[in-house]
Amino acid sequence: MVNWYTIELYLSKNNFIKSNIILNNKINKIVKFIKLGYIDYKEAWDQQEKIFNSIIETKINNRKTGENNTTENYILSCSHPHVYTLGRSGDETNLLIDKEFVKKENLGFYKINRGGDITYHGPGQIVIYPIIDLENFFTDIHKYLRCLEEAVILTLKDLSIKSGRVEGLTGVWVNHRSKSPKKICAMGVKTSRWVTMHGLALNVNTELKYFENIIPCGIQGKDVTSIEKEIGKKFDMEVLEKNLLRNLSKVFEFNFFEDES
Repeated sequence: MVNWYTIELYLSKNNFIKSNIILNNKINKIVKFIKLGYIDYKEAWDQQEKIFNSIIETKINNRKTGENNTTENYILSCSHPHVYTLGRSGDETNLLIDKEFVKKENLGFYKINRGGDITYHGPGQIVIYPIIDLENFFTDIHKYLRCLEEAVILTLKDLSIKSGRVEGLTGVWVNHRSKSPKKICAMGVKTSRWVTMHGLALNVNTELKYFENIIPCGIQGKDVTSIEKEIGKKFDMEVLEKNLLRNLSKVFEFNFFEDES
């Protein structure tokens, strides 16, 4: 039997609205924003895993006990020291330098549990890790990826950078309708029980030379670019982060606040 109940959607730190929804479980469209800053990749990965596992534990407990505890949603924002990450389906030969060179140049390298192939993270890049329960929004992984892309496309549009999708490929591309598209934002995610982790990396003021050491995302013959390269000057990372969060909120129709705990 379907039950009526009232949930509260967070609009701001001081304002709430109430909405009647016909559902059997609680829907939570509040997203907590955590700014990690400049952080080692493994440390950020560990924080992701901790939150991810906590949300899944809540869902498993709800199913076992019949309880109706709300699942939380998070967005982590950060940038990393120079590091290469290889997804679970990736090909290590797409790393074009040997492990000795990686070590000598103080570069990080991790095989991780997201989808996709190899990518680079480094200073001047904004990395967004949404750790959300998609059952609070929609249960469609394809739609989830397209929504992430759309938020980036809108953010670039605010800077008069035309971007879009390339058929058959994930991420956001400049010159996307040409024969020579350039990737400006890479994506790779993991999901379990409709909970997400990992996410997107947007090149803002990124040193693009580090992409020369890999075949980005395992895709031959495709260039990469950055906001700096497209507009001819460095762009304020704080402003870009705020714009991207605003567009994520718009696309996913969620409300977020900064978690200061």
